[in-house]
Amino acid sequence: MVENQELAEAMARLDALTDWEQRPRKFMRVGLEPMQDLAERLGRPQQAFRAVHVAGTKGKGSVSALIEAALARAGLKAGRYASPHVETVTERVTLQGREVDEATLARALTQALDVYEDARRARTAAAEATWFDLLTAAAFLVFGEAGVEWAAVEVGLGGRLDSTNVVFGEIAVITNIGLEHTEILGETRALIAREKVGILKAGAVLVTTLAPDDEAGRVIQARADKLGSPVIRVNPDDGATIEETNVALAGAVLDQLGRKGVAGRDGRPLGATMIDAETRAAARLVGRMERIDVDAGGLRLPVVFDGAHVPFNLAAVLRDLARAPDLARPCVAVVALASDKDAAGFLAELQKRASAVVFTEPHGASRGRPASELALLAASLGLRSEAEPDPQHAFRRGVELAAEGRAWLLVTGSLYLVGALRRSTSGR
Repeated sequence: MVENQELAEAMARLDALTDWEQRPRKFMRVGLEPMQDLAERLGRPQQAFRAVHVAGTKGKGSVSALIEAALARAGLKAGRYASPHVETVTERVTLQGREVDEATLARALTQALDVYEDARRARTAAAEATWFDLLTAAAFLVFGEAGVEWAAVEVGLGGRLDSTNVVFGEIAVITNIGLEHTEILGETRALIAREKVGILKAGAVLVTTLAPDDEAGRVIQARADKLGSPVIRVNPDDGATIEETNVALAGAVLDQLGRKGVAGRDGRPLGATMIDAETRAAARLVGRMERIDVDAGGLRLPVVFDGAHVPFNLAAVLRDLARAPDLARPCVAVVALASDKDAAGFLAELQKRASAVVFTEPHGASRGRPASELALLAASLGLRSEAEPDPQHAFRRGVELAAEGRAWLLVTGSLYLVGALRRSTSGR
């Protein structure tokens, strides 16, 4: 809920547009022309700053946040554009690691919306601009107004046809590639890689974890070879945590910026050594392995919020959480999943650690899979579960089951669910 009246009015206008984050995505458009026309009409705001463009199935938000935090610590004016948000829309646009204020976002969004209305009257391509196009354009206007020198720009979905792909990312990052959004991006990792590597442009450097002999890595290498772009590979150890891998990727980006001659205010070239404990703390995002303790009948119950929604990421989250002694035991999970997710694979991973699951449905998430359907799938896997469509009731039931079993509680599967339940537990 926003407090600024101008932003509330702008969001009401924005919400009248097509929002593919909330709709079945198999009908998504197949071109960048609306975003390109919108940017042109706004005076090409994406050219007001230099950019690192970040794509990947998982980790792109944390990598982007690490890059922004390091740039800010170096004394540069830094920004970050991310999606989706967990609680408030202002989370999507940050300056020096802080959410943009509502009045600033309202001005930029109103400007973009006015130009969109002009395009509708003129019947140009921008008349087909979407919710995400307008918000992306507004973010770029904010960066220009704030004098941002470098921005970490996170891809919304895919890469080649994503609204953010009007930027020229001097460094392009592909964190990893898993099977997600297959109805849009393709049924194999190779096809998904083709879409994600669409952010790479001639003259840019590519940073990735994908090996050249990997199915997706071969596609990425072929595209880089065609463009004459160098590929920098990060090779984390098999036992590396999610954070360690993200830090390695962000560090490789900073090393490349330093080699390009980008320096901090002290004149020293940027580099991986800038990502110290303080930088990591500044880059920590809500809803990513975020822990609180709640009172459950006199028992302090650990609750972890994480928006993991693909099997390989959930497996990594559970592995990393198990390093904490009180999270090494079984958990109870409160779960919501969108209809386009690999529910069977997700539950197979969850079954390895969860003694019970409560399935629910975040309010307003029209792409969500019914809780009852998920419960039937869980039963076929031999996983104990309950269906409770109301997220607040599901959370309370999860707390009860976790307290009874001396377990801990995991809220996962959807950042929308995480956002809703974080708000309700903030006063505990």
